Amino acid sequence: MGELFRSEEMTLAQLYLQSESAYCCVSELGEIGMVQFRDLNPDVNVFQRKFVNEVRRCEEMDRKLRFVEKEIKKANIPMVDTGENPEVPLPRDMIDLEATFEKLENELKEINTNQEALKKNFLELTELKHILRRTQQFFDEMEDPNLLEESSTLMDPSEAGTRAPLRLGFVAGVISRERIPTFERMLWRVCRGNVFLRQADIEDSLEDPATGDQVYKSVFIIFFQGDQLKTRVKKICEGFRASLYPCPETPQERKEMAAGVATRIDDLQMVLNQTEDHRQRVLQAAAKTVRVWFIKVRKMKAVYHTLNLCNIDVTQKCLIAEVWCPVSDMDSIQFALRRGTEKSGSTVPSILNRMQTKQTPPTFNKTNKFTSGFQNIVDAYGIGNYREMNPAPYTIITFPFLFAVMFGDLGHGVLMTCAALYLVLRESRLVAQKNDNEMFSMVFAGRYIILLMGVFSIYTGIIYNDCFSKSLNLFGSGWISPPCLSCRLWIGLTLDENKVLQLDPAVRGVFNGPYPIGIDPIWNIATNKLTFLNSFKMKMSVILGVIHMLFGVSLSLFNHLYFKKPLNIYLGFIPEIVFMASLFGYLVILVFYKWLAYDAHTSRNAPSLLIAFINMFLFNYNDPTNQPLYRGQMVIQTLLVLIALACVPCMLIVKTLVLRRQYLWKKNLVLNNPCRPLCLFLQGTQNFGGIRVGNGPTEDQAEIIQHDQLSQHSENDEHEFNFGDVAVHQAIHTIEYCLGCISNTASYLRLWALSLAHAQLSEVLWTMVMHLGLSSRSFGGFVALSIIFGAFAVLTVCILLIMEGLSAFLHALRLHWVEFQNKFYIGQGFKFLPFTFESILEGRFED
Repeated sequence: MGELFRSEEMTLAQLYLQSESAYCCVSELGEIGMVQFRDLNPDVNVFQRKFVNEVRRCEEMDRKLRFVEKEIKKANIPMVDTGENPEVPLPRDMIDLEATFEKLENELKEINTNQEALKKNFLELTELKHILRRTQQFFDEMEDPNLLEESSTLMDPSEAGTRAPLRLGFVAGVISRERIPTFERMLWRVCRGNVFLRQADIEDSLEDPATGDQVYKSVFIIFFQGDQLKTRVKKICEGFRASLYPCPETPQERKEMAAGVATRIDDLQMVLNQTEDHRQRVLQAAAKTVRVWFIKVRKMKAVYHTLNLCNIDVTQKCLIAEVWCPVSDMDSIQFALRRGTEKSGSTVPSILNRMQTKQTPPTFNKTNKFTSGFQNIVDAYGIGNYREMNPAPYTIITFPFLFAVMFGDLGHGVLMTCAALYLVLRESRLVAQKNDNEMFSMVFAGRYIILLMGVFSIYTGIIYNDCFSKSLNLFGSGWISPPCLSCRLWIGLTLDENKVLQLDPAVRGVFNGPYPIGIDPIWNIATNKLTFLNSFKMKMSVILGVIHMLFGVSLSLFNHLYFKKPLNIYLGFIPEIVFMASLFGYLVILVFYKWLAYDAHTSRNAPSLLIAFINMFLFNYNDPTNQPLYRGQMVIQTLLVLIALACVPCMLIVKTLVLRRQYLWKKNLVLNNPCRPLCLFLQGTQNFGGIRVGNGPTEDQAEIIQHDQLSQHSENDEHEFNFGDVAVHQAIHTIEYCLGCISNTASYLRLWALSLAHAQLSEVLWTMVMHLGLSSRSFGGFVALSIIFGAFAVLTVCILLIMEGLSAFLHALRLHWVEFQNKFYIGQGFKFLPFTFESILEGRFED
């Protein structure tokens, strides 16, 4: 259980890997994912490292696979994902993989090139077919006498009677349909109206061989006279990317060409179908194994990238690596190294050697699918310091509970629980589907958090007796329990004649005891319901907030005990806990005392706790409007305030002076110690550079060396002691804590505010929406109720569950980050990022 409440104990270790077995050993370490490699070549350029060529080859294979994947997706072929996790290929298998990918890429490129050329040829023949058909229609229309008279206007009028009609030249082609208007205007302006344009749309869409998009085009034919106009027309066609095709002048030649084009189109269509079938077969075969290939290549790349982090000794036969790893997993790492050595066929075992270091280890908290969501909430605030108390175990309970205090509604809690149960019960299927939606992935990752939030909301909904803004009368109201029949008739008549009531708990003969659990349902129809709930929920928020903060301060004690800092206990923890308990703990006691000391008959004369708490700081005990709660209140409150004020200089001044005194005492002790050179010499012989030589010292000797290193490290730190910096830091911490106790307590009032807001919003939604459908008794009212209930359900889910739930979630998050964790959690560490294939394949860590 200690692993759950505190981060794992980490150690720095050296790995001595033989060159022939290093690849397999690193691959086995990547499978178990328990070590974090350190870069031992930080000054070496990435292009000058030993395995850079292998990394480049893996990147080239990955590029080829991405090309194949792109072609598969373009062809709408589903890629098979069996969930298989293949082992890392051996280095000698890289040549076979490269040859396979090279052959596949070249084959696909060749198929694509041929297919594009065939499609381009097919497009040209199709356009030519439409040109021949349309131009024949144009020439047939030109034989009309009316059109011939119109065309005669192109000749010189003075010579029309003496000379034969001029012979016109023409060009025919195809152009995009949207360019026709601009094309026509350009022809008219450049040729000054001396051309005759006819165009017709092609009904069927044509496929662009370059992009594969469907485009719509039009056939055009342009008549002109003279070579100069011919040149201009061709340049304009070239500028508008129009395709020009040769068109015979005689009908017989056009008919023969059309027959030949049709034959070629049929042959080309058959070749295209065969090419597409071959391409589909190649891609379908690749789709079955492309996922496995991706895993193999990326694992190989990760292994070589990790090997580039290692040092190579002068003999070029051994690789030296430094890794951070959990102490509890040392046996698993040793077993993985032995397995890698056996797989490589090497006879020399790999060596794992623990090192003593002054460097701060990374923070590693082991999690499972249930605790990972809560650990992510804590890590989002900051990664904990090494071996610091982990707030995640307590967050598992306190976070959904504080959420439920703000969200408390039985009906909404049931809906939230059902949604979370669906995600939990079908999690294996949902994981297998691999949904890429970011919003769904976020909700799915927090399914256990949502489940607990829903369960706790059901509990608080029962306490509030609130279900979709209505109370549940399960046990019979305690207020309506008259002792006789006449009183029962009177109360029934009162409830029938009055839609709302002003409840008075002090009415004798009516109130017959409290409701068994939660709030009496009679408050739901009372006009003073809000007044009662305001008082109840505000006091409840203060009580929960003070208990939550006192618990956070108490957890700091375990940090001080673990890190062996008695000064922080006596001049840090004790003044902090006493300061908070003397003021705000006393306020909680006053709340309970007032609940017990005053009943329904005497509560009207009860003094105000807020005024009493303010007078406590002002030492004002002569307020006639607010009488004392109990005898001896002035003495006790004065003593508590003085104790709280005395804690401030303990944290502000005394601790700083004691730190300075310790520094001066240790400095004099070290300087006046005649045996100090001998101790340092002996320490240096025991520890050479922080690395164990050979088999190294025993565990007891290692503990002694570590203790001496830590002592020397503390001595070096104390040489850098700066009284001014320490005093300023302590002053900031003291002021922040004292003011934070006040502001943090007030911050917990958000529990009261959001709880009332959620209840009132739910009541408004019921009154304005659902109440309309329930007010009608006719058949039309039933139909209207069905429609209104749909609107009510949608608004409930969107507003009360999603928006209000998100609001309560964020406020609960803030209460944990600011009001709870800052009492004991520093959160300035760095996360343990092990070398694991699982994270690399999921894309959580990029190379």
